[in-house]
Amino acid sequence: MILLRHGQSEFNLLFTQTRRDPGIVDPALTQLGHRQAEEAAEALEREAIRRIVVSPYRRALQTALPAARRLGLPLTVAPVVRERYAFTCDIGSPRTELAMAFPEVDFTHLEEVWWPPAEEPADQVEGRAALFRAEMAALDDWAHTLVVSHWGFIMALTGRSVANGEVLRVDPTAPGPAEVSWKHP
Repeated sequence: MILLRHGQSEFNLLFTQTRRDPGIVDPALTQLGHRQAEEAAEALEREAIRRIVVSPYRRALQTALPAARRLGLPLTVAPVVRERYAFTCDIGSPRTELAMAFPEVDFTHLEEVWWPPAEEPADQVEGRAALFRAEMAALDDWAHTLVVSHWGFIMALTGRSVANGEVLRVDPTAPGPAEVSWKHP
């Protein structure tokens, strides 16, 4: 499967500068983040992608939509690939708000409040990633799946830290990481 970390968000921009939580709930992409999303979509256009799984956070949806448009595919919104709840940016937008902001995306299966109520322990995120890995490995066509997600979820799934807009190929049938280091670059 192909993993894509969302493009630079307003949170990423400010957090990188200050190393402090800027208090932005469900941030949108910056101009750079939109460019990263378009560049990723252009690169992924040559892939044999048949399914796009995306986190319900605004920044992930904004990153996935250019690829979905180029490939002519719908987005499958899946809270299981959401970010680890640890900062203000990990408070999501309610389903009804997302449906108004992204009318081309189906949110009917999503609960109104789909993010956790409190900080998520690392082992819980790692368990969620392991479950997703197993679910993907059970699919015959996992190699044709694009997953648009976040630093923390990708870290839990692969043990690797990826930059905004970075693409990473993963074989879900291979073992997951033996250990995950939660240090952010």
